[in-house]
Amino acid sequence: MTVINIVAIVWTLLALAIVPMQLRTTAPYGRHARTDWGPSISNQMGWFLMELVSLVVFVGLFLAGPNAKTAPMWVFFVLWAAHYANRSLIFPWRTHTKGKTMPLAIVGSAVAFNVVNAGLNGLYLGWVGDVYPAAWLSDPRFIVGIVVFAAGAAINLWSDNRLIGLRAGGQQGYSIPRGGLFGWVSCPNLMGEIIEWWGFAIMCWNLPALSFAVWTAANLIPRALSHHAWYHRTFPDYPQDRRAVIPALL
Repeated sequence: MTVINIVAIVWTLLALAIVPMQLRTTAPYGRHARTDWGPSISNQMGWFLMELVSLVVFVGLFLAGPNAKTAPMWVFFVLWAAHYANRSLIFPWRTHTKGKTMPLAIVGSAVAFNVVNAGLNGLYLGWVGDVYPAAWLSDPRFIVGIVVFAAGAAINLWSDNRLIGLRAGGQQGYSIPRGGLFGWVSCPNLMGEIIEWWGFAIMCWNLPALSFAVWTAANLIPRALSHHAWYHRTFPDYPQDRRAVIPALL
């Protein structure tokens, strides 16, 4: 087994090990913001910095690596780069969060997390992993994976747009999101991102991609549960039949 695969396995086990801590402690930004986590920066700048790392590290490693860049690998590259270009260069500046802040401690931990995940995937595809043959485009794993990825991305983008739209026209504060998958779960945006990266893992069929999918679920499921509980505490009329992140289950 190669070194990068061993690192990916250890990294995956760490994700699973910290789930109990994630369930107990909610990261203090957004609706869960607190003032006891030290210095802060603007919410928009925080999102920009921590998501930009995933774009720069992955793109840099992929392009600089000696591995041949086949058609399937360019698909992986484009999907990763498109997601993080949106998350760093577009999404933060569309949010109506002027005046909101994010602790530097959260930004720093997210940067470290993204360096590892983008680094593992960029190193694997650009430097040390097996080169995917062109025939991989017709492999069932690639086909299923890209369909799942596309479905997750569509859910994530639609849900983000819906949430951003709640504050259109200068609206402040939070309100109950409705329509579409919000009728089923409190956080379809997080559900979509989880689906997206599991699709990427199926498509790539390697341990670094799997480790990122596991980390995404380990981070976002507890976050969704915290959001769900917050909605119920904040809005007495919040729909009782909604789940947090998985329709009819969780």
